[in-house]
Amino acid sequence: MKKQLYLLLLLLSTAVFAQQKQVVTSIDTIKNKIGAEFKLSIKTTVDTSSKVIFPNLKNFGALEVIQSYPIDTVKTDGRYELVKKYGLTQFDSGRYVIPSIKIFINSKPFFTDSFLVEVANVQVDTLKQKMFDIKDIAAADNSIGDWWKYPLILALIVGIGALVYWYIKKQQKKKLEEEIFKTPIEKATNLLDTLEKKELWQKGEVKAYYSELTDIARNYIEEAIEIPAMESTTMELIQGLRAASVKKKMTLSQETIENLERVLKQADLVKFAKSKPLDFEITEDRNKIQKAILTLDSSIPVEVPVEEDTLLNEAQRQKQIQIQLQKKRNKRIVTAVVSVVFLAVAITTFFIVLKGFDYVKDNIFGHPTKELLEGEWVKSDYGNPGVIIETPKVLKRVDLTKTLPKNGMALIKEMQSFAYGSVVDPFYLMVSTLKYKQETEIDLAKSMDGALQSFEAQGAQNMIVKQEDFETKEGIKGLKAYGTFSQIDGDNKASVKMYYEALLFSQEGGLQQILLFHEEGDRYANEISERVLNSVELKQASK
Repeated sequence: MKKQLYLLLLLLSTAVFAQQKQVVTSIDTIKNKIGAEFKLSIKTTVDTSSKVIFPNLKNFGALEVIQSYPIDTVKTDGRYELVKKYGLTQFDSGRYVIPSIKIFINSKPFFTDSFLVEVANVQVDTLKQKMFDIKDIAAADNSIGDWWKYPLILALIVGIGALVYWYIKKQQKKKLEEEIFKTPIEKATNLLDTLEKKELWQKGEVKAYYSELTDIARNYIEEAIEIPAMESTTMELIQGLRAASVKKKMTLSQETIENLERVLKQADLVKFAKSKPLDFEITEDRNKIQKAILTLDSSIPVEVPVEEDTLLNEAQRQKQIQIQLQKKRNKRIVTAVVSVVFLAVAITTFFIVLKGFDYVKDNIFGHPTKELLEGEWVKSDYGNPGVIIETPKVLKRVDLTKTLPKNGMALIKEMQSFAYGSVVDPFYLMVSTLKYKQETEIDLAKSMDGALQSFEAQGAQNMIVKQEDFETKEGIKGLKAYGTFSQIDGDNKASVKMYYEALLFSQEGGLQQILLFHEEGDRYANEISERVLNSVELKQASK
């Protein structure tokens, strides 16, 4: 709505600023050269007991404060006349708005007037010096070249591949999910076969071999004989095994217990004393463990299970199988997701290194104004006097007559406005036409000056304004204004720098306007603006 109000004020050129009686603002000149000083004076007349505070600013809009002069004080008829002067300058040509500023008199705020000033380029006499053709673009001397990108990309891919390989191997090295076996002896014999297939001691990993070997034996004893074998020392385990054999009436020989004890003590020496058994000793220890487990299992009295207990155990076993299968499925899903993420990161990084971040952002993640630029454009006729223009999307009719003051509407015969987007969109375009009830000669330059002050009054800050003549392909002349200003984003209160372009044409009894806004630095929006303005064609106003 704020941008629409800018347009209305531009079309009507009715901005009037009232001077405050107690504060008088003046400037020594409204046109100066680049780098020259504008001297802004603020004068106020107050009682001798009044307290006046002038602001201490570094910038007045887009103009820089190069000097803040001392306050001149003149006493007249028992009152003080205070005059504060500021030296302002700008090092870029164009038209600039000196905004109104706030001063305090006895803690009450008063506002100064705003001024539109022009900074002109220093004229250069090209007739007194020799002219030369523009030189061709010379490539920068880059002794390094771009070859380094390819080894970097290769190293990046190899690194990501190594990371994925390490992750998979790490998952494989984790303790496998325990399979569900019908009996502890079946589990123990399967684990012993798996241990042999690993060939740990053949690879020199004797400590790891003995650790797994004794864990298999301890786990079997804990599950089959029901004694805390995993947490017990070797001595405690042997004592508990002897006690359990008596209690459970197991037919267990002394030789079996002694063989098991010798292997467990050998494992303790390997794990804690760095003992290194010979190859044949390792083989004998493995055979002793296997024989001890088989002997223990055969010595356990067999109890005939009740049919109900058998069915219950089978149901529990099936439930555990389902749980294990679900865990494995979840593991596969996690592995697949991690792989996809690694692949996406690798591809994105590859294109960032090869093409740059902007390429990835615009072509992979998408860019709204890029999509507008590359979409299907529409050429249409809007308003009366008609404006023929090519746009990325069809402009929709908007009603602005309700926002016009009554005295303004009394002069207007017909007004039509069409727009695309809104203040929160990355690109905004409006076409508006206006017909007066009586033929009126319009001063485009004066209308533009009034509109610029209206922009500042409506919240535009640090405005930079440049103007130039504009001519369509058919030779119709108008006025173009362009530049930037800062605007406060209503959502996050952040300052957004906007770029604008405005075209204004006058015909007998009619006025035609094209207005574009977009964020500064958006190269796709710049291309859209250029294409839109190059397509402008005008029709004569109908009676």
